[in-house]
Amino acid sequence: MIPRTLFNADHEAFRDSFRRFVEKEVSPFHDNWEEQGFVDREVWRKAGENGFLCMTMPEAYGGAGADRLYSVAQMEEIARAGVSGIGFGLHSEIVAPYILHYGTEAQKQKYLPLLATGEMVGAIAMSEPAAGSDLQGVKTTAIRQADGSYLLNGSKTFITNGWHADLVIVVAKTDPAAGEQRGGKGTSLLLVEQGMEGFSKGKRLKKLGMKAQDTSELFFDNVKVPAENLLGGAAFEGRGFICLMEQLPWERLQIAIGAVASAQAAIDWTVQYVKDRKVFGQPVANYQNTRYTLAELQTEVQVARVFVDKCCELVCEDKLDTATASMAKYWCSDLQCKVMDECVQLHGGYGYMWEYPITRAYADARVQRIYGGTNEIMKEVISRGMGLGGR
Repeated sequence: MIPRTLFNADHEAFRDSFRRFVEKEVSPFHDNWEEQGFVDREVWRKAGENGFLCMTMPEAYGGAGADRLYSVAQMEEIARAGVSGIGFGLHSEIVAPYILHYGTEAQKQKYLPLLATGEMVGAIAMSEPAAGSDLQGVKTTAIRQADGSYLLNGSKTFITNGWHADLVIVVAKTDPAAGEQRGGKGTSLLLVEQGMEGFSKGKRLKKLGMKAQDTSELFFDNVKVPAENLLGGAAFEGRGFICLMEQLPWERLQIAIGAVASAQAAIDWTVQYVKDRKVFGQPVANYQNTRYTLAELQTEVQVARVFVDKCCELVCEDKLDTATASMAKYWCSDLQCKVMDECVQLHGGYGYMWEYPITRAYADARVQRIYGGTNEIMKEVISRGMGLGGR
């Protein structure tokens, strides 16, 4: 295998520390969390106490000022352990960066320290019943009132961390007329807090996989959002779509990172299984089909890892472009699903049993090709980057 040069000794020490945290505070309880449909809130507080949330935020706002590779190591460990219920990545590397990059100083001071300690859980509300990958089709509105506040109305669905969320970044049209004329124009981002009158959470959604990850519907019925809760303040009114587009490369790369780590874990589990499992008097690993299948999968995952590691280098230098991130997201999530399917097959009937990690990983993997923009949308983005037209 090609040695990885992405991480230094400090990154690996952090990885070991987080792995021990997962083994002690997450894995023993994950089965129960899958049954109840959400992780216990206490694990968020423990993660915060141990410095495992918002590591890349500046120290002035409660973070560690770490580079993004610490978060990459964390994402890989979560995928390796198959503990898909904990939404640390979205909280720390999607929600918090929006506030850091676009928030006013007052917003940073108010929210980032609470996100870093786990006192607040963050979510971002983009998807709607009629607008998933098409963010320009958002129907939720936030109309400015005479006193400067915004009246927020609409609904969101498929919101990760939605049920636990204390703070939600809501994508809404503050100028619906502009949006109708020019797509993403007139879109803004609002910081909505748990407890605001008119903000309610629907049922936790039952999903094919990621069963311990709380995923909810959110409803906004004449929610009065103060002017100071417009992300970035008045200067960012109507610029929400631009902010979303700027953050998408890193968000999509995160999906690729998890996909490759999960695929490698599946191969590792399967290699051990086929060595132990006997059929017709000999280990399954002795059959040529088994060896060739795993050799092919390992080759593809190695290729994917080299590509993703390069993308990680680029994102740390702020050089990762949208088309390359889209390549990583679509190709690696497609590969993840392929690996899971082949590894389930090599497990035979046991690959269909929920008690086996490969079965859960198979179910968890399927959504990777959907969220963050469907893989079909990724191909559109890539083709446009090649200068190819489209409607």
